[in-house]
Amino acid sequence: MTWRDTPLARRLGLRVPIIQAPMAGGISTPRLAAAVANAGGLGSIAGAMLAPDAIRAAITDVRAASGGPLAVNLFAPLPRPTSARVAEWAALTGVALPADFPTPPDFAGQLAAVVGEGVPVFSFTFGIPPAESLDAVDAFTIGTATTVEEAVALERAGVGAVVAQGYEAGGHRGTFLAPVERSLVGTLALVPQVVDAVSVPVIASGGIMDGRGVAAALRLGAQAVQLGTCFIRCPESGASDAHKRALAGPTTITDVLTGRHARAIRTPLVERLEAAGLQPPDYPLPRYLSPEPPMLAGQGAARSRALPAADLMAALERETDAAAA
Repeated sequence: MTWRDTPLARRLGLRVPIIQAPMAGGISTPRLAAAVANAGGLGSIAGAMLAPDAIRAAITDVRAASGGPLAVNLFAPLPRPTSARVAEWAALTGVALPADFPTPPDFAGQLAAVVGEGVPVFSFTFGIPPAESLDAVDAFTIGTATTVEEAVALERAGVGAVVAQGYEAGGHRGTFLAPVERSLVGTLALVPQVVDAVSVPVIASGGIMDGRGVAAALRLGAQAVQLGTCFIRCPESGASDAHKRALAGPTTITDVLTGRHARAIRTPLVERLEAAGLQPPDYPLPRYLSPEPPMLAGQGAARSRALPAADLMAALERETDAAAA
């Protein structure tokens, strides 16, 4: 059996056990998902910030460009944000308070779009959706864990696989059982612990930027890897040019950009907001009170490559072949 032929890869119909991470806010595009799927991996639509009709449209776009496997990712339902601290935060950032904040998409409507389109893989983060929601999904389900305890809880909820999200990973932390500061475990330590604790397949995520990382994760017992930052500089990505250029800089885990802890590029804005010592408003309100969009990225960001997604997937295959030999 080669590194390509894992039980999870066979179950999902993948030629290679590489998953393109869902990166919300416009970074993950249908073009990117289709390109990864056409290259033999699993493309993902980041549906968490999309209305149901936009999710359906994205699925249609991917299917028009690829017949490969497709996943849609949503955030588990979160408490509605309150208006506490928004005025103070707006004064700090210098952004005028909007008359009304955008209403978060309804999870039930988003899930109905996923179910109605017959998507083969449904992934989620920020917790565990209600049992009745998972029961309604006729798809392979994947949940995100940042600790062994969260992985065990996901298996008990009936997921088909668990993403073990290491400390190095870019984007929002999927933590849901303990405070973030007690859930910062590196990928190298987290993956084998989760593999030993659950019976479902484990997907490694965090700091994996080339074939050496892919081979290492699989040797630790993962059956696939999930890469996000690795794809940001691809032309199919929806990241801005400024975001792509900023990947050369250092990253940090902070809650000042969205109200929820996420790993992002440490920009002067992040430093200024953190230095103020003011607790940000509830997620996702700080996103709408910021003079710049959050530049989410993992610790391996400086090693990202400006390649078309198909070429990047081919390079990852060659590198993994060499590392796994």
